[in-house]
Amino acid sequence: MESSPSPGILMRAHSGATYRFDPGALCLELLTTGGPGEFRRYEVLHAPGDLAAWAERSRLTPTPELVVTGAEVADARRLRDALFRVATARALGESPDPADLDAVNEAAAHPPLVPAVGPDGGRRWAGAADGTGLLSTVARDAVDLLTGPFADRIRSCASDDCQLVYVDTSRPGRRRWCAMEHCGNLHKVRTLRARRAEEG
Repeated sequence: MESSPSPGILMRAHSGATYRFDPGALCLELLTTGGPGEFRRYEVLHAPGDLAAWAERSRLTPTPELVVTGAEVADARRLRDALFRVATARALGESPDPADLDAVNEAAAHPPLVPAVGPDGGRRWAGAADGTGLLSTVARDAVDLLTGPFADRIRSCASDDCQLVYVDTSRPGRRRWCAMEHCGNLHKVRTLRARRAEEG
């Protein structure tokens, strides 16, 4: 899996408050752009610039200078929806749909973005970077996650009204929330109010 240079993606709650969510893997970061079915209302991948903007927010370092086509945006949505269903199935201890696994494997079969060392000793991307290469990189990250040591640590947030998916990379493996500063704190507040109501 790609390593994260930042503490996560900046998210906005229904209340308007912002918080950071670290899903623990590049492929799971893509799931924050929308999803299948009821999650279509959160769709943000409409145009080539939207996929490039997501790459800039992601843990890819440095941000690749992408040339993206409209067809590649549609491919991104297809891969994302398949990943969403696969990751959610794994979080629930269920077997993913073979068609969704095929979609991930198909994207992974294309040439990925290729990292290189620049003249200044810094990291860069070799050659032209397109949407297909970006999606291959994301899909290969998913293959690494799904077949690696953290495959059984894919979780859905424990909050009833949150569907964010993450990989629990904590040492004890007891992470329950998308973010303590969001769903974790909301749970604490609800628990405290319920306790006070019982005592009152």
